[in-house]
Amino acid sequence: MEPQKRDFIRIVELNQGVIRSLCKAYYVSPEDQKDVFQDIIFQLWKSFETFRGESKISTWIYRVSLNTILAKVRNERRKVATESISRSDLTFSKAVADDDTELLNMVLLSLKDLDKAIVILYLEEYKNKEISQILNLTPANVSTRLSRVKTELKAKFKTQHYEFKQP
Repeated sequence: MEPQKRDFIRIVELNQGVIRSLCKAYYVSPEDQKDVFQDIIFQLWKSFETFRGESKISTWIYRVSLNTILAKVRNERRKVATESISRSDLTFSKAVADDDTELLNMVLLSLKDLDKAIVILYLEEYKNKEISQILNLTPANVSTRLSRVKTELKAKFKTQHYEFKQP
Protein backbone atom coordinates (compact mmCIF):
# COMPACT_ATOMS: atom_id res chain seq x y z
CA MET A 1 0.00 0.00 0.00
CA GLU A 2 1.24 3.47 -0.82
CA PRO A 3 2.53 5.54 2.12
CA GLN A 4 0.01 8.31 1.42
CA LYS A 5 -2.93 5.88 1.56
CA ARG A 6 -1.53 4.26 4.70
CA ASP A 7 -1.15 7.67 6.38
CA PHE A 8 -4.66 8.68 5.35
CA ILE A 9 -6.20 5.47 6.73
CA ARG A 10 -4.30 5.82 10.00
CA ILE A 11 -5.38 9.47 10.41
CA VAL A 12 -9.03 8.64 9.67
CA GLU A 13 -8.96 5.74 12.12
CA LEU A 14 -7.56 8.00 14.83
CA ASN A 15 -10.17 10.70 14.20
CA GLN A 16 -13.23 8.70 13.23
CA GLY A 17 -14.82 9.35 16.64
CA VAL A 18 -15.21 13.07 16.02
CA ILE A 19 -16.48 12.41 12.49
CA ARG A 20 -19.08 9.95 13.77
CA SER A 21 -20.09 12.40 16.53
CA LEU A 22 -20.74 15.07 13.93
CA CYS A 23 -22.71 12.67 11.75
CA LYS A 24 -24.85 11.64 14.72
CA ALA A 25 -25.42 15.25 15.76
CA TYR A 26 -26.78 16.26 12.37
CA TYR A 27 -28.57 13.06 11.29
CA VAL A 28 -30.93 10.80 13.24
CA SER A 29 -31.10 7.88 10.84
CA PRO A 30 -28.18 5.42 10.94
CA GLU A 31 -28.36 5.18 7.14
CA ASP A 32 -28.03 8.95 6.79
CA GLN A 33 -25.15 8.90 9.27
CA LYS A 34 -23.35 6.27 7.19
CA ASP A 35 -23.98 8.22 3.98
CA VAL A 36 -22.62 11.48 5.33
CA PHE A 37 -19.68 9.65 6.93
CA GLN A 38 -18.77 8.30 3.48
CA ASP A 39 -19.18 11.78 1.98
CA ILE A 40 -16.79 13.16 4.60
CA ILE A 41 -14.19 10.45 3.99
CA PHE A 42 -14.38 11.17 0.26
CA GLN A 43 -13.92 14.92 0.82
CA LEU A 44 -11.02 14.28 3.20
CA TRP A 45 -9.34 12.04 0.64
CA LYS A 46 -9.85 14.57 -2.16
CA SER A 47 -8.25 17.32 -0.10
CA PHE A 48 -5.64 15.22 1.76
CA GLU A 49 -2.80 16.25 -0.55
CA THR A 50 -3.61 19.94 -0.03
CA PHE A 51 -3.37 19.80 3.79
CA ARG A 52 -0.57 22.26 4.54
CA GLY A 53 -0.06 21.47 8.21
CA GLU A 54 -0.86 25.02 9.32
CA SER A 55 -3.25 23.61 11.91
CA LYS A 56 -3.58 20.34 13.77
CA ILE A 57 -4.76 17.47 11.60
CA SER A 58 -7.76 17.00 13.92
CA THR A 59 -8.76 20.64 13.38
CA TRP A 60 -8.52 20.20 9.61
CA ILE A 61 -10.57 16.99 9.76
CA TYR A 62 -13.22 18.68 11.88
CA ARG A 63 -13.42 21.63 9.52
CA VAL A 64 -13.71 19.47 6.39
CA SER A 65 -16.27 17.25 8.14
CA LEU A 66 -18.39 20.15 9.33
CA ASN A 67 -18.26 21.90 5.95
CA THR A 68 -19.28 18.66 4.21
CA ILE A 69 -22.20 18.14 6.58
CA LEU A 70 -23.40 21.73 6.38
CA ALA A 71 -23.26 21.67 2.57
CA LYS A 72 -25.26 18.44 2.54
CA VAL A 73 -27.80 19.88 5.01
CA ARG A 74 -28.20 23.02 2.85
CA ASN A 75 -28.74 20.91 -0.28
CA GLU A 76 -31.30 18.76 1.51
CA ARG A 77 -33.19 21.80 2.75
CA ARG A 78 -33.48 23.02 -0.82
CA LYS A 79 -34.90 19.66 -1.86
CA VAL A 80 -37.32 19.28 1.06
CA ALA A 81 -40.75 18.15 0.01
CA THR A 82 -43.77 20.21 0.99
CA GLU A 83 -44.68 17.67 3.67
CA SER A 84 -42.47 17.94 6.73
CA ILE A 85 -41.78 15.29 9.33
CA SER A 86 -42.65 16.05 12.93
CA ARG A 87 -40.87 14.64 15.97
CA SER A 88 -43.91 12.50 16.72
CA ASP A 89 -43.28 10.67 13.41
CA LEU A 90 -39.89 9.52 14.65
CA THR A 91 -39.67 6.27 16.58
CA PHE A 92 -36.95 5.24 18.98
CA SER A 93 -35.99 1.67 19.72
CA LYS A 94 -35.75 2.24 23.48
CA ALA A 95 -37.07 4.72 26.00
CA VAL A 96 -35.10 7.95 25.92
CA ALA A 97 -35.45 8.37 29.68
CA ASP A 98 -33.26 5.29 30.15
CA ASP A 99 -30.32 6.87 28.38
CA ASP A 100 -29.26 10.47 29.01
CA THR A 101 -26.89 10.27 26.05
CA GLU A 102 -29.81 9.71 23.70
CA LEU A 103 -31.66 12.58 25.35
CA LEU A 104 -28.65 14.83 24.86
CA ASN A 105 -28.52 13.81 21.19
CA MET A 106 -32.18 14.70 20.78
CA VAL A 107 -31.61 18.08 22.40
CA LEU A 108 -28.55 18.68 20.20
CA LEU A 109 -30.63 17.95 17.12
CA SER A 110 -32.90 20.83 18.06
CA LEU A 111 -30.06 23.39 18.02
CA LYS A 112 -29.17 25.65 15.12
CA ASP A 113 -26.32 24.34 12.98
CA LEU A 114 -23.71 26.79 14.25
CA ASP A 115 -24.68 26.30 17.90
CA LYS A 116 -24.58 22.54 17.40
CA ALA A 117 -21.07 22.80 15.96
CA ILE A 118 -19.90 24.90 18.92
CA VAL A 119 -21.32 22.44 21.45
CA ILE A 120 -19.79 19.44 19.71
CA LEU A 121 -16.37 21.09 19.60
CA TYR A 122 -16.74 22.07 23.26
CA LEU A 123 -17.63 18.48 24.17
CA GLU A 124 -14.60 17.31 22.18
CA GLU A 125 -12.58 19.56 24.56
CA TYR A 126 -11.51 22.18 22.05
CA LYS A 127 -10.66 25.56 23.57
CA ASN A 128 -12.66 28.65 22.59
CA LYS A 129 -9.73 29.97 20.56
CA GLU A 130 -9.56 26.72 18.55
CA ILE A 131 -13.35 26.72 18.08
CA SER A 132 -13.19 30.29 16.81
CA GLN A 133 -10.51 29.34 14.28
CA ILE A 134 -12.41 26.28 13.05
CA LEU A 135 -15.71 28.14 12.68
CA ASN A 136 -14.28 31.51 11.57
CA LEU A 137 -15.73 33.37 14.56
CA THR A 138 -14.13 35.66 17.10
CA PRO A 139 -13.26 34.08 20.46
CA ALA A 140 -15.67 36.51 22.14
CA ASN A 141 -18.46 35.40 19.81
CA VAL A 142 -17.74 31.75 20.64
CA SER A 143 -17.81 32.50 24.38
CA THR A 144 -21.10 34.37 24.10
CA ARG A 145 -22.74 31.71 21.93
CA LEU A 146 -21.46 28.92 24.14
CA SER A 147 -22.85 30.60 27.24
CA ARG A 148 -26.25 31.07 25.58
CA VAL A 149 -26.29 27.51 24.29
CA LYS A 150 -25.37 26.10 27.71
CA THR A 151 -28.26 28.00 29.26
CA GLU A 152 -30.62 26.84 26.50
CA LEU A 153 -29.43 23.23 26.77
CA LYS A 154 -29.81 23.18 30.55
CA ALA A 155 -33.39 24.39 30.24
CA LYS A 156 -34.22 21.95 27.44
CA PHE A 157 -32.49 19.05 29.15
CA LYS A 158 -34.33 19.64 32.43
CA THR A 159 -37.67 20.03 30.63
CA GLN A 160 -37.14 16.98 28.41
CA HIS A 161 -35.79 14.91 31.30
CA TYR A 162 -38.74 15.82 33.49
CA GLU A 163 -41.25 15.13 30.71
CA PHE A 164 -39.77 11.72 29.91
CA LYS A 165 -39.54 10.68 33.57
CA GLN A 166 -43.25 11.26 34.18
CA PRO A 167 -45.41 8.09 34.36
